[in-house]
Amino acid sequence: MKINEIFYSLQGEGHWTGTPMVFVRMAGCNLRCPFCDTEWATFVEMDAEAVLAEMGKYPAKRVCITGGEPCLQVTEAFLDILHRHGYTIHMESNGTIVPPKGVDWLTISPKSPFLKGGEGMLAVEECQELKLLYPSNPSLFDGVKADYRFLQPIDEAGKTKENTIATIQYICAHPQWRMSVQMHKMLDIK
Repeated sequence: MKINEIFYSLQGEGHWTGTPMVFVRMAGCNLRCPFCDTEWATFVEMDAEAVLAEMGKYPAKRVCITGGEPCLQVTEAFLDILHRHGYTIHMESNGTIVPPKGVDWLTISPKSPFLKGGEGMLAVEECQELKLLYPSNPSLFDGVKADYRFLQPIDEAGKTKENTIATIQYICAHPQWRMSVQMHKMLDIK
């Protein structure tokens, strides 16, 4: 597998904010989002045993597989190995590729509203957590079955406060949504 990085920190966004997790960031993505904050093109080749050995350096038994786009590489066999070693598996995906079986908590963060020709890109219809960047059009994802729905203000130079205010206003008018902030950026942690 092409691994961008493996690190230990607190989940900084969404439902599990503040929870210690091992993060496995996969390299590669099928999208080219203009605001992406991941150096997904940099990687080291690692097999499942090497990934597991690196993860084992940390005390948490929750792992968040993220990217780039993890569904380009993660297999059911890899998830089975993680389960056999006692891990609860979270995955963060853009939702354009159906994930393999075995993910315990799936977070879908569609990027199609920000991509030219991005309509109809979503392949996932059900997840535990739907997390959208805002401002966008959340109603585009009304058909996605999700246990939790989060809006996260886009963090962009000179507009973060404005985006945050707009997000709060939208959530207050549409209470099926909850706020997600990038806590890890506020705390200056990875």
